[in-house]
Amino acid sequence: MNKWLTRANQRISLGSAAALLLVAALFGQILGFLRTQIVNGNFNSPGHITTDAYFAAFKIPDFFFYTIAAGALGVAFMPFLADKLAQGDRKSVWKLTSGLLNLLGVLMFAVGIVLLVFTEPLLRLVVGHNLSPDQMHDAVIIMRIVAFNPLLFTISGILTSLQQTFGRFFFFALAPILYNGCIIASVYIFKDSLGLVGLGIGALAGGILQLLFVVLGLVGLRFRYLPIFNWASADFRRILKNLPPRSIDQGIDSINSIVETNRASTLGRGYITFYENAYTLHLVPIMLIGTTIATAAFPRLNERLAQGRSDLFRRDFLMVLRAMIWIIMPVAIITFFGRAYFARLIYKNIAPEIALILGFLVGAVIFRTLYAIISRYFYAQKDTRTPLYVSIFAIALNVFLVFTLVKAYGGAQNPEQAITGLAIAQSVVAAVEVFILLLVMVWRDKLVFTMDFWSGVLRTISVSGFTILTTYTLVSLIPLEATDRGFVTLSAKLLAIVIPTFVVHISLSSLFGMEEAEPVVRKIKQVALKPVRIQ
Repeated sequence: MNKWLTRANQRISLGSAAALLLVAALFGQILGFLRTQIVNGNFNSPGHITTDAYFAAFKIPDFFFYTIAAGALGVAFMPFLADKLAQGDRKSVWKLTSGLLNLLGVLMFAVGIVLLVFTEPLLRLVVGHNLSPDQMHDAVIIMRIVAFNPLLFTISGILTSLQQTFGRFFFFALAPILYNGCIIASVYIFKDSLGLVGLGIGALAGGILQLLFVVLGLVGLRFRYLPIFNWASADFRRILKNLPPRSIDQGIDSINSIVETNRASTLGRGYITFYENAYTLHLVPIMLIGTTIATAAFPRLNERLAQGRSDLFRRDFLMVLRAMIWIIMPVAIITFFGRAYFARLIYKNIAPEIALILGFLVGAVIFRTLYAIISRYFYAQKDTRTPLYVSIFAIALNVFLVFTLVKAYGGAQNPEQAITGLAIAQSVVAAVEVFILLLVMVWRDKLVFTMDFWSGVLRTISVSGFTILTTYTLVSLIPLEATDRGFVTLSAKLLAIVIPTFVVHISLSSLFGMEEAEPVVRKIKQVALKPVRIQ
């Protein structure tokens, strides 16, 4: 067992880290997808949607977690650990980690008390009086059950950030899978007894199990916990100075989510669920591609700057950004043309509202994916303020667009169209945020984007034109019928669209001489042409 843990914790290369994270994230996203599908299938039916309460209950706990703690769980914390590790000063690494654990642990425990005491007033801020009495009752109980989940996630996040600094991604990659698995199990365990409230128990159990699993990642690291706040450390004070901008930046996304939930609740019963389902679908490629690759690349970017190699930092950043653009384009195209198939998969019943919303979220899929690595360009340089200022502008724009577009599309009188205003606002704001950050990058470093980079981007766009034609043709030849139901039927149709689309995209990219396609083609050749030894 110890030998297995040591091997799991060994430092791995950027490519291996990305592969590990991608496989784990893929499995985790599949589980998250199945979680939402199972919840929908067991608690929703045409004309009887109860999961508005479930989705609303997590908004405030998520807000406190992201606003207070999430900013520290990597980008405001890891660069300082990387510096100390590069100097061989492990003692300072333990002190910084312990200080942050203790400080945020106390804060998040206080947050848990607030969530327990003021549950219903806080929920009213999110949904007002737009939930029925029975749904509000369920939402209050669920929120009280998960009141201390932000504390559990905070401790887990700090410990996995420490492990990533040492190049150890195994436990970080697998921990969320346990969380989703517990919620899925709770559906079947509590469906006939506690009903929707049982999902809160599953989420709490998942948070506890996830933390216990993450603690295993400390085996072999020789981490020494210290009961100190470490105020005397200049680096600790700098972390705390950098923390508020990043925390507010993260909290802004939660504020956006709260505003969107509030507006969806005014459109009638079920629209919180419709929007959350579409939002969940659009997060899958963002998490799989954007967050996964950026997370794997971030320690390397920190290491380049710690070595004083800004040239290698710039090269690695552009390499990752180009790869992300190349990968996300066919995924976004498939998401747009296959939106009805995905909506039917996650909701099980006919839900044209989910497909409609997802179509307008495709822009957010592209730009949120790119934002994951672009923001880390700044965080690696210990600049948390620039993304913050851009995010403050973004939230103001998003709130304005949400209220304006929902009203412009008819509001409660025309909810099927009004709900798309939320998705349009997301896509517009995501694009604006990315373009502003790119302009700041160019203004600070006019050499950051090379001609080779822009040439690669243009070739990706050219190839994507053929990818669009391929996907459109396949969707026309394999239409979604009203009678299509079940995971096997829908998955078979999706695979018949997805596989040829990626074959065309990869083949044409290789034909255009794009370096992003080379490792994929090489791997395919190795698998396809590998000789089989017959004994």
